[in-house]
Amino acid sequence: MLNRFKTYQLNLRGREVTIERPWVMGILNVTPDSFYAESRRMTEQGLQERVEQMVTEGADMIDVGAYSTRPGAAVVEPEEEILRLSLALEVVKRVSPDVYVSVDTFRSRVAQLAVEEFGVDVINDVSGGTLDPEMSRTVARLHVPAVVMHMRGTPATMQQLSQYDNVVGDVLSELAQTIALWRQAGVTQIIADPGFGFSKTLDQNYELLSGLEAFHSLEVPLLVGVSRKSMIYKALGCTPQDALNGTVVINTLALLQGAHILRVHDVRAAVEACTLIETLNRNNKHSKLSL
Repeated sequence: MLNRFKTYQLNLRGREVTIERPWVMGILNVTPDSFYAESRRMTEQGLQERVEQMVTEGADMIDVGAYSTRPGAAVVEPEEEILRLSLALEVVKRVSPDVYVSVDTFRSRVAQLAVEEFGVDVINDVSGGTLDPEMSRTVARLHVPAVVMHMRGTPATMQQLSQYDNVVGDVLSELAQTIALWRQAGVTQIIADPGFGFSKTLDQNYELLSGLEAFHSLEVPLLVGVSRKSMIYKALGCTPQDALNGTVVINTLALLQGAHILRVHDVRAAVEACTLIETLNRNNKHSKLSL
């Protein structure tokens, strides 16, 4: 499973940036109800401390979200989402203006404000544009990359929509169709996210993980977001607070299948996993050359 990593280029801040090694995207939740309590920050001081920690630990990008998409999460009105994001984005830009920033939103209005007012680099849409038909066209006008994730339904209904003939093949096909629609709308830079935990049962998540390599056929960078999710803590019989070891294991398996971006709560652990897999890949190449 080694050497599946393929380099890609993204246009960020007006220049071509090459993803030539796995990136780590740190999660910054400006929410009171995200499933992992330690990721929540609602005050300026708390946000600043969290950003400083992630940057020090080696985050390549910070993903800011102000609307929890876990099942049963409270509905957040657009005005409240914008208010929360504004506070967080101001902090990120002040503390670390060089780190790349993505915004986790499914609303085109929020995406437009984030890019135009705060210079956000990437839009991360968990719905793949299905919850706001204007999203793809808006991102095209903004000329920024987009993370397009696979999900069926809404956060409230998604777990009732996990019927697949073959989860790897079906998710791959549905994600390919979604990416094609975004391209038709004019979006040229896309990152694919198979959507672990969204519209999938626990066993389906592991089936998807075992077939992750198939998603390279999309010919776009691949983002994996499994950090402390129920597919880990339920399988281990623990809580999100105790799911770091399991997260590292799953992230490592994703890296072995060529994942380009890990979206995580624990930046240092992910950076270390990436470093070790890079070292393994480098020495595996040297070993082959010596045969």
